[in-house]
Amino acid sequence: MATKIDKEACREAYNLVRDDGSAVIWVTFKYDGSTIVPGEQGAEYQDFIQECTDDVRLFAFVRFTTGDAMSKRSKFALITWIGENVSGLQRAKTSTDKTLVKEVVQVVHEEGGWNDDQNGSRCLLGSWVIVVDFQRWP
Repeated sequence: MATKIDKEACREAYNLVRDDGSAVIWVTFKYDGSTIVPGEQGAEYQDFIQECTDDVRLFAFVRFTTGDAMSKRSKFALITWIGENVSGLQRAKTSTDKTLVKEVVQVVHEEGGWNDDQNGSRCLLGSWVIVVDFQRWP
Protein backbone atom coordinates (compact mmCIF):
# COMPACT_ATOMS: atom_id res chain seq x y z
CA MET A 1 0.00 0.00 0.00
CA ALA A 2 1.31 3.45 -0.92
CA THR A 3 2.28 5.75 1.92
CA LYS A 4 0.24 8.93 2.46
CA ILE A 5 0.76 11.94 4.71
CA ASP A 6 -1.73 13.93 6.77
CA LYS A 7 -0.50 17.26 5.39
CA GLU A 8 -2.76 19.50 7.46
CA ALA A 9 -1.88 17.93 10.82
CA CYS A 10 1.83 17.67 9.96
CA ARG A 11 1.95 21.30 8.78
CA GLU A 12 0.37 22.43 12.06
CA ALA A 13 3.05 20.59 14.06
CA TYR A 14 5.80 21.90 11.75
CA ASN A 15 4.62 25.49 12.28
CA LEU A 16 4.83 25.07 16.07
CA VAL A 17 8.56 24.34 15.76
CA ARG A 18 9.08 27.26 13.34
CA ASP A 19 7.39 29.72 15.72
CA ASP A 20 10.10 31.41 17.83
CA GLY A 21 7.43 32.22 20.43
CA SER A 22 6.64 28.54 20.90
CA ALA A 23 8.34 26.36 23.51
CA VAL A 24 8.13 23.42 21.08
CA ILE A 25 11.58 22.87 19.52
CA TRP A 26 11.04 19.45 17.94
CA VAL A 27 8.30 17.32 16.48
CA THR A 28 8.34 13.80 15.13
CA PHE A 29 6.43 12.46 12.17
CA LYS A 30 5.63 8.79 12.55
CA TYR A 31 3.76 6.05 10.75
CA ASP A 32 0.17 5.21 11.61
CA GLY A 33 -0.33 2.24 9.32
CA SER A 34 0.52 3.59 5.88
CA THR A 35 -0.04 7.25 6.80
CA ILE A 36 2.59 9.65 8.14
CA VAL A 37 1.15 11.70 11.02
CA PRO A 38 2.55 14.01 13.70
CA GLY A 39 4.00 12.11 16.61
CA GLU A 40 5.42 13.50 19.81
CA GLN A 41 6.67 17.05 20.31
CA GLY A 42 8.57 18.80 23.03
CA ALA A 43 10.75 21.53 24.45
CA GLU A 44 13.72 19.37 25.51
CA TYR A 45 16.12 17.57 23.17
CA GLN A 46 16.46 14.73 25.67
CA ASP A 47 12.79 13.89 25.21
CA PHE A 48 13.29 13.73 21.44
CA ILE A 49 16.22 11.33 21.79
CA GLN A 50 14.02 8.97 23.83
CA GLU A 51 11.65 8.69 20.85
CA CYS A 52 14.47 7.20 18.74
CA THR A 53 14.22 3.55 19.74
CA ASP A 54 15.49 0.43 17.95
CA ASP A 55 12.07 -0.62 16.66
CA VAL A 56 10.81 2.61 15.02
CA ARG A 57 11.40 4.71 11.97
CA LEU A 58 10.47 8.36 12.11
CA PHE A 59 11.25 11.80 10.82
CA ALA A 60 11.89 14.78 13.08
CA PHE A 61 11.91 18.52 12.51
CA VAL A 62 14.16 20.20 15.07
CA ARG A 63 14.98 23.84 15.88
CA PHE A 64 18.50 24.70 17.04
CA THR A 65 19.58 28.12 18.26
CA THR A 66 22.99 29.24 17.02
CA GLY A 67 25.12 32.34 17.36
CA ASP A 68 26.29 34.31 20.36
CA ALA A 69 24.60 36.61 22.88
CA MET A 70 24.52 39.46 20.37
CA SER A 71 23.18 37.50 17.43
CA LYS A 72 21.04 34.42 18.00
CA ARG A 73 19.51 32.65 15.02
CA SER A 74 17.23 29.68 14.66
CA LYS A 75 18.32 26.88 12.35
CA PHE A 76 16.19 23.91 11.40
CA ALA A 77 17.11 20.30 10.73
CA LEU A 78 15.17 17.41 9.24
CA ILE A 79 16.34 14.15 10.80
CA THR A 80 15.53 10.64 9.64
CA TRP A 81 15.69 7.91 12.27
CA ILE A 82 15.65 4.21 11.39
CA GLY A 83 16.09 1.89 14.36
CA GLU A 84 18.29 -1.21 14.22
CA ASN A 85 15.32 -3.59 14.39
CA VAL A 86 13.37 -2.03 11.49
CA SER A 87 12.90 -4.47 8.60
CA GLY A 88 14.75 -4.09 5.31
CA LEU A 89 11.57 -3.31 3.39
CA GLN A 90 10.57 -0.56 5.82
CA ARG A 91 14.11 0.85 5.67
CA ALA A 92 13.92 1.07 1.90
CA LYS A 93 10.49 2.72 1.93
CA THR A 94 11.66 5.37 4.40
CA SER A 95 13.87 7.10 1.83
CA THR A 96 11.04 7.43 -0.68
CA ASP A 97 8.55 8.40 2.04
CA LYS A 98 10.85 11.28 3.03
CA THR A 99 9.71 13.12 -0.10
CA LEU A 100 6.20 13.26 1.38
CA VAL A 101 7.54 14.82 4.58
CA LYS A 102 9.51 17.36 2.53
CA GLU A 103 6.25 18.53 0.95
CA VAL A 104 5.32 19.82 4.42
CA VAL A 105 8.75 20.60 5.91
CA GLN A 106 10.00 23.21 3.50
CA VAL A 107 12.47 25.28 5.55
CA VAL A 108 15.45 23.12 6.40
CA HIS A 109 19.03 24.24 6.89
CA GLU A 110 20.46 20.75 7.23
CA GLU A 111 19.33 17.16 6.72
CA GLY A 112 20.78 14.04 8.21
CA GLY A 113 20.38 10.78 10.02
CA TRP A 114 21.54 9.30 13.28
CA ASN A 115 24.60 7.08 13.40
CA ASP A 116 25.24 4.97 16.50
CA ASP A 117 28.76 4.92 17.88
CA GLN A 118 30.25 3.39 21.02
CA ASN A 119 29.85 6.45 23.24
CA GLY A 120 26.30 7.47 22.40
CA SER A 121 24.93 8.71 19.12
CA ARG A 122 26.11 11.12 16.55
CA CYS A 123 23.76 13.14 14.40
CA LEU A 124 25.35 14.01 11.08
CA LEU A 125 23.78 17.15 9.67
CA GLY A 126 25.78 18.36 6.72
CA SER A 127 28.67 20.28 8.23
CA TRP A 128 27.32 19.94 11.79
CA VAL A 129 27.97 16.98 14.04
CA ILE A 130 25.81 16.76 17.14
CA VAL A 131 27.01 14.22 19.67
CA VAL A 132 24.54 12.85 22.18
CA ASP A 133 25.95 11.00 25.17
CA PHE A 134 23.16 8.67 26.32
CA GLN A 135 25.19 7.51 29.33
CA ARG A 136 24.99 10.94 30.98
CA TRP A 137 21.22 11.11 30.83
CA PRO A 138 19.05 9.46 33.44
